[in-house]
Amino acid sequence: MTSIGTDLRRAVRGRILVPGDDAFETARLPWNRAVDQRVAAVVEIEDAADAAAVVRYAGQAGLGVAAQATGHGATSRLNGTILVRTGRLRGIEVDPERRTARVEAGAQWGDLLAVTAKHGLTGLAGSSPVVGVTGYTLGGGMSWFGRRHGLAADAVRAVEVVDAGGVPARVTAESDPDLFWALRGGGGDFALVTAMELDLQPAPALYGGRVLWPAGRAPEVLAAFREVTASAPEELTVWFTMLAFPPLPQVPEPLRGLTAVAIDTTFLGGEEEARALLQPFARIPGALLDTRAAMAVDTLGDICAEPTEPMPGTQRGELLTGLGEDVAGALLDAVGAVAPLASVQVRHLGGAMSRPAPGSGASGHVAEPYLLGMVGPAPTPEFAEAVKLRQAEIARALTPHTTGRKPFNYLGKEETAASAFSRDVLERLRGVKRDRDPAGVFRASQPVLP
Repeated sequence: MTSIGTDLRRAVRGRILVPGDDAFETARLPWNRAVDQRVAAVVEIEDAADAAAVVRYAGQAGLGVAAQATGHGATSRLNGTILVRTGRLRGIEVDPERRTARVEAGAQWGDLLAVTAKHGLTGLAGSSPVVGVTGYTLGGGMSWFGRRHGLAADAVRAVEVVDAGGVPARVTAESDPDLFWALRGGGGDFALVTAMELDLQPAPALYGGRVLWPAGRAPEVLAAFREVTASAPEELTVWFTMLAFPPLPQVPEPLRGLTAVAIDTTFLGGEEEARALLQPFARIPGALLDTRAAMAVDTLGDICAEPTEPMPGTQRGELLTGLGEDVAGALLDAVGAVAPLASVQVRHLGGAMSRPAPGSGASGHVAEPYLLGMVGPAPTPEFAEAVKLRQAEIARALTPHTTGRKPFNYLGKEETAASAFSRDVLERLRGVKRDRDPAGVFRASQPVLP
């Protein structure tokens, strides 16, 4: 009997790694090092033909296939699968006249924005330049610019896939409306995506950055955040974050070991108008840092300066129904000194994200006006457990003001897709899964079937 590696090497041009190979243990790791992916093999595909060959082989061998570019959002549900790494598929083609981009499955947001910025255009990117465009978009994609332009999933024009039979296809609203709907927000459970065509948005002027204060200013900063977001135009996005900077050498000396509070912001417009809209924050003294300035879209990642190297961590998200004084007080009391968490963040949503879009995908719209995100390090199982307990305590304190729904991209590694969708949407997704992949060839990190 031949091995998986031997069989795959006959069909695939890309690198094949199986247990026992020198590089296998590193190749199988997702971005979040706290997740243990015990996969049967790793295939670093060279192109869409490789992807099709892997899917055909998996179908014949009775194995599952999971695709990852970076492995953000990974869970341990992929054990025993063939892990397809799409990181070598980095091609990007921008059509500035049509305001569209064709983006291959391994491209990261930093790659795409570096190209679009040259044309005064942007995709609907999030906070990190090293997150894969495809995985982020398949999960809905809540962008800096979502208040103005909606969810990233609804900017998708076409998806290039390999179906469960190993056949390449180009999926659009006209060619396959059910699959097109499911792929825009339902995750990677329906096909292996090799490229996407996305609508781009104009960004002729952009202002943004971070203001940081000592942690003691948190009540004042949160009050100003509530004031600003109560009447913010859709071009303005503001996030409120309480931070505990670790005492590590890679953290700049003024911030090392510091507990602080920050606002992070972008404004699709000029500096003068932005500063007027953000005036309540200017009344708070003692700022330690203010990086706000006119900026190019390809520097979006500088605002939050999130880690760009893999590490172990635990996240949890909750959607808030409001941010009145009682909610703000409960949040501050529950968070306390932040640690053992690294950050507790409230993102202002609303705007275009809150309105049902014609022909929208499975992600639908987000009625809740704020998103609470909690992130903590997980260097050991014991520390990870302490972080999860702290996240649960904060979530319990805010239970009267949360809906229980979670954005798909914010699901924790132990949560399920059932928390991200209404019952009717989940049933429709499950119907598409059963119809298009009855043998269960595709294994998403967050599968729609139990």
